[in-house]
Amino acid sequence: MHRLIPALLFALSLQLFAESKPNIIFILADDLGQMDIGAFNPKTFYETPNIDGLAKRGMKFTQGYAACCVCSPTRGSIMTGKYPPRFGITNFIGGTRAGKMLPAPNTKQLALEEVTIAESLRDAGYATFFAGKWHLGGEGFMPRDQGFTNDESSDTGPKGDKTRRQDDPKNTDRITEAAVKFIEANKARPFYAYLPYNSPHVPIGARADLVAKWEEKAKHAPADAWGQERANQVRLVQNNPVYAAMLEQFDTAIGRVLATLDKNGLTEKTIIVFMSDNGGLATAEGHPTSNLPLRAGKGWPYEGGVREPLIVVAPGVTKAGTTCDSPVISTDFYPTLLQLADLPLKPAQHLDGVSFVPLFKGETTGRGKPLFWHYPHYANQGGPPCTTIRDGDWKLIEWHEDGALELYNIASDLSEKTNLAAAQPDKVKELHAKLIAWRQEVGALMPTPNPNFDPNAKSEATAPKKVRKKK
Repeated sequence: MHRLIPALLFALSLQLFAESKPNIIFILADDLGQMDIGAFNPKTFYETPNIDGLAKRGMKFTQGYAACCVCSPTRGSIMTGKYPPRFGITNFIGGTRAGKMLPAPNTKQLALEEVTIAESLRDAGYATFFAGKWHLGGEGFMPRDQGFTNDESSDTGPKGDKTRRQDDPKNTDRITEAAVKFIEANKARPFYAYLPYNSPHVPIGARADLVAKWEEKAKHAPADAWGQERANQVRLVQNNPVYAAMLEQFDTAIGRVLATLDKNGLTEKTIIVFMSDNGGLATAEGHPTSNLPLRAGKGWPYEGGVREPLIVVAPGVTKAGTTCDSPVISTDFYPTLLQLADLPLKPAQHLDGVSFVPLFKGETTGRGKPLFWHYPHYANQGGPPCTTIRDGDWKLIEWHEDGALELYNIASDLSEKTNLAAAQPDKVKELHAKLIAWRQEVGALMPTPNPNFDPNAKSEATAPKKVRKKK
């Protein structure tokens, strides 16, 4: 009997834990623009009913930001609760493009010393699961090394037989099927499922039947229209049928995950987070979408490159169909999820994250400090090295090639059309001082002059691209 008591107490504690802790599913899109989603843009060319349904069930954030304009740094910020310069990944891993400047050094993996959100939840008793695009390091630094109890990484490309790849070119269905199996196998205990999908990153692709459907709809879409972002063309309309088909396949997959929760009685016990790792691709690589009225897109510090479609559904906490206009950033997920799970915060780890749980209640987060972005690199999409600060409604961009400064008031100029730097010298001076102090605080590395730069060489990033013509 004495031997049975500890075992019974342990079993009871597990049951109480399972009953008290919410499940968490974090869905991360790849290169999805805020204006691609119906919940944020009723005039979008695309259809995303399941994602829109999440917004109806929870809270959508009109000013949800990624910590970088490209993928790996944002993904690292979600895992660590830190700004990218702190963990050394400030560009997508493998990005080495140079220009007038040589890019700053870029770490090739997320250090194992970082205590990720997955490790914190795992150590608190959560079953953890990963399927999708990791992009935070190779062998020895994979999801299984950073707190996830499995490895369904698709960083190496599509897996499975040839037919499967043709029907599922972005691994959307494969990721979903793995997630469904995990949910059903762990429905009796709290779990954290991180689902960073490969969609809608290039190369764009979807099932042939969906593409055919959207090709018909595209015949009635607006004709191609183009603007200019420095030396790059920027798409001004949404009309790409393959991109639309890819989003439909992605949205349908999300619906399957949600249906699995419902089937197993987990809907009211599961927190859903939906976001993208950076803005939509509008200035290069086929220019598949438009982010208007947001300026530019992936690879740029403007709103089109960093403002994301962020939605949170937290049963019993968020109110259905609510909207929050307060800025939040991807470093904030770590403390937010810990607080939602009623777990102790880890301020020494998520140094830059601020829980936005108070926003669910109509309160303020107490952030009281600016947002920052540091990108000391040349983006494949044409954006040059820069550092950015947003403080209140003001946003300052410092371009590192020539030190030029751009100042915008986001509240009155969402499209960032009017550079107020010359008209507001005191505000420029104030924000620039904060920006420089922040770079020093986080140990941000800077680009350096390129002694081999040829100003007459044609940049691969800014060369005109062959784009789809409307039929």
